[in-house]
Amino acid sequence: MSDIDSIKNSIIEQINSADNAKTLDDVRVAALGKKGQITELLKTLGSMPLEERIAFGKQINVVKAELEAKIAEKKQALEIQLLNEKLKKEVVDVTLPCRPEIQGRLHPVSKVYEEIVAIFAQMGFEVAEGPDIEDQFHNFNALNMPPNHPARQMQDTFYINNDVNNAFDMDSAYVVRTHTSGVQIRTMEKKQPPIRIIAPGRTYRSDYDATHTPMFHQVEGLVIDKKTTMADLKGCLYDFMKAFFEVDELPIRFRPSYFPFTEPSAEVDIGCLKTKTDLIIGAGTDWLEVLGCGMVHPNVLRAGGIDPDEYQGFAFGAGIDRLAMLKYGIPDLRTFFESDVRWIKNYGFTPLDFSAMTSGLSNNGGLAR
Repeated sequence: MSDIDSIKNSIIEQINSADNAKTLDDVRVAALGKKGQITELLKTLGSMPLEERIAFGKQINVVKAELEAKIAEKKQALEIQLLNEKLKKEVVDVTLPCRPEIQGRLHPVSKVYEEIVAIFAQMGFEVAEGPDIEDQFHNFNALNMPPNHPARQMQDTFYINNDVNNAFDMDSAYVVRTHTSGVQIRTMEKKQPPIRIIAPGRTYRSDYDATHTPMFHQVEGLVIDKKTTMADLKGCLYDFMKAFFEVDELPIRFRPSYFPFTEPSAEVDIGCLKTKTDLIIGAGTDWLEVLGCGMVHPNVLRAGGIDPDEYQGFAFGAGIDRLAMLKYGIPDLRTFFESDVRWIKNYGFTPLDFSAMTSGLSNNGGLAR
């Protein structure tokens, strides 16, 4: 018995004196490994009488459990000590200014977002926001999209189950919003005309290629008044396009189109010149589609609680990411989300490069690459 106690005390002393993980593991192997001291004692049980074997085996198992607990405790203490030493060495003084070579950059989407807000703020628009997770009424029904509408198909829309029994129910399911149009409905529900808002934000659709991503950014506009006309819509978008692309002579055309939430509807094209290597926004022989628009459908006004016999309005929508690609010559939409430092260094903007109508929106000299 005294031999076991002396062995245990010796091993505990070695455990306490271990100053790193490797030394501690060497002590563990020497004590509890296949050829360790405790293991060798267990091997002697077979040659003992039954009563002595039971008593001796019980004693060895108690010592073994105690040593294992001591080793685990010491290991945890060494890990905490190592972590504290590492934190001391890696401490960063956050009060120091960052070095110029690692200065952060403003993402092109954030820059274009600021530019759009600056332009429409000067026109008297307010910025409205809404939830990313929408119910189907605000995302589809109120926008004149019946249950069988193609835009509601599951291969295009991310649905979220809302059934307590985990049985998917299409009627009660929520959606990750496919556009920011739901913000228009929520604004109409809360506010009486006149209404003049833009609704920028993230939107989500099941698509992924060079010009589409599952998550992208969109801005929509809504104007409702008693005397709003298609001419007001055209003038608003014409002024926006000239200010955004910073091109004085910008050809713009409106092509008839179809959207369930507007009638009449149109798609807006801007003039450009396409070559093998460049896309120049402005006078040219080519056209490029940039956004959709139209007069708000009477059914949408009714869904928002507004009388279409008394009020009318117009709405428009554009992809912020696409506008950034066109203005700043970015060829692939997927690179927007890859967190490549080299990419943001090339296409990003300095943090103090504010967007304002008085000082100029950007530093691209009025030429979209």
